[in-house]
Amino acid sequence: MKRREFITLLGGAAVMWPPDVRAQQPDQKRRVGVLVILSETDPQTLVRTTAFQQGLEKLGWKVGRNVQIDYRFGVREDERARAAATDLLRLTPDVMVVSSGAALRAVQQATRTTPIVFVGVSEPAGVANLAHPGGNTTGFTTFEPSMGAKWLELLKEIAPHVTRVAIMFNPGATPVAPLFVPSAQEAAPRFGMETVTTPVHASGEIEAVMARLGGEPGSGLIIPPDSFLPFHYKLIVEQAARYRLPAIYAFRFYADAGGLVSYGPDIVDEFRQAAAYVDRILRGEKAIDLPVQQPTKFEFVINLKTAKALGLEVPPILLARADEVIE
Repeated sequence: MKRREFITLLGGAAVMWPPDVRAQQPDQKRRVGVLVILSETDPQTLVRTTAFQQGLEKLGWKVGRNVQIDYRFGVREDERARAAATDLLRLTPDVMVVSSGAALRAVQQATRTTPIVFVGVSEPAGVANLAHPGGNTTGFTTFEPSMGAKWLELLKEIAPHVTRVAIMFNPGATPVAPLFVPSAQEAAPRFGMETVTTPVHASGEIEAVMARLGGEPGSGLIIPPDSFLPFHYKLIVEQAARYRLPAIYAFRFYADAGGLVSYGPDIVDEFRQAAAYVDRILRGEKAIDLPVQQPTKFEFVINLKTAKALGLEVPPILLARADEVIE
């Protein structure tokens, strides 16, 4: 059940071109390099890259005819990102698309001339002004710190018995996740809850944390954006079910995999929007002239099957607010 889309004037600007640029036609094969945070075999990789390519096709760019797209996958760590960036830049792409903070840093360090479009990066390096990003970088951000309080509120609505919430992330993988902690801590007393930060660095630590939380009555879990945890999302969802832990996730693929509830920006939609920026750059515009855009579409997904398995009765008003209910 899809009900809400948040559209802003700035978001609409992604598909508007000056007449002189619009008149240009893609009459030669251009090259796009793409660094993807997830592995090539991850189901979400196919969903995101398909959305990107479909976005380009709608704008007149046909893979194999007038555009070549070169992908490198599993780019989540600095060393891998640097190697992948160097590899792709040897192919002299007209524009680079990156979907992780590590990939963005690597490409920025490797080139100051090739345009860069980032997707799903919460705190883009080297971008001090969203309206005027400067340099060769622009793109689409994901979250802002106040989301921590919103996750807490939604978790309390769907699981009123929860009084202690663990915010789990890998502090060594990304500087982003801790940014959501203060807003959650500030909001916690309003909901009769307390929050604790729970660092993890390996899959074994994830299992240990989940087992410990499962033995503490009233426990709940928040999974914020993190460049480490998505590679273990199936394990996290399975452990949450095993220990009957109500959990809220930053991305909908957790809910699709059996997670209780997710709330966050539509990353797939951002890949479609990135196609519009790539199109504008290929037609002659400069990254410096394209403002960094904040999320315009958010998804609130409830997995009703999981809620029933946890013995939770989801309030009708919450079901009505959801963009999608998985039954």
